[in-house]
Amino acid sequence: MLIDTHAHLEMSGDVREVIERATSNSVVTIIAVSSDLDSSRKSIELANTFPGIYCTVGIHPHEAASINEELCNELVSLASERRVVAIGETGLDYHYLNSPRENQIASFKRHIEISVNLDLPLIIHIREAFEDVIDILRERRSSSSRGVIHCFTGDYETAEEFIELGFYISFSGIVTFKNAEGLREAAKRIPVDKILIETDSPYLAPVPFRGKRNEPAYVKYVAEKIAEIRGTSFDEIAQITTSNANNLFKFNNISSLSTSKAN
Repeated sequence: MLIDTHAHLEMSGDVREVIERATSNSVVTIIAVSSDLDSSRKSIELANTFPGIYCTVGIHPHEAASINEELCNELVSLASERRVVAIGETGLDYHYLNSPRENQIASFKRHIEISVNLDLPLIIHIREAFEDVIDILRERRSSSSRGVIHCFTGDYETAEEFIELGFYISFSGIVTFKNAEGLREAAKRIPVDKILIETDSPYLAPVPFRGKRNEPAYVKYVAEKIAEIRGTSFDEIAQITTSNANNLFKFNNISSLSTSKAN
């Protein structure tokens, strides 16, 4: 049993087929992650249509310039939907700077506030901004702060800092790439009860599908690589990461993807 904790399902034109392939590869739950208001609404629709699908609402740092109070109020309203399990993805991306840094920081802080107020975990995107994200999380830290650093690309020491702040570390197909030795070292050393797995589909397909469209069925390759790195079995990593995801996202009445209709 596997859980893909981060997939952009609304980007798939063949969602039903994608979910069927996930089912045949023992993926029982997928979190449809949002990046703007439109994808938040679409992700909720998918979660209400297909069993085993849960979703998030949030504004990606690329879209941070669009944030205003009206939009934040809409996110809060959407977050009341029963199958919404997290806020995000949010965070900071200093590589592309599709939105100015000041807008990204303001948006990130607002998402943190919403997540704490609603007692929902954060899904955090980081690119070339680890130091600022850590500083902001420390500044805004509360007893209910929790979440996941999605598609983690840092080293062990950075992972330790996020774990100390109450966050899980999620590994994607990048952990299978040849040039990811530092990332594999982090996957080997961090506490196993803080590891999650994801695809970030349709991006970042793992080896042996690198360069092709990614999809939730391929999360098993991430689990296999982590099992290899840690010298344990695939079944153990599948069991532990599924338990970790349940602990963080608190899924209600999880249903198999093979069921015909969401509960």
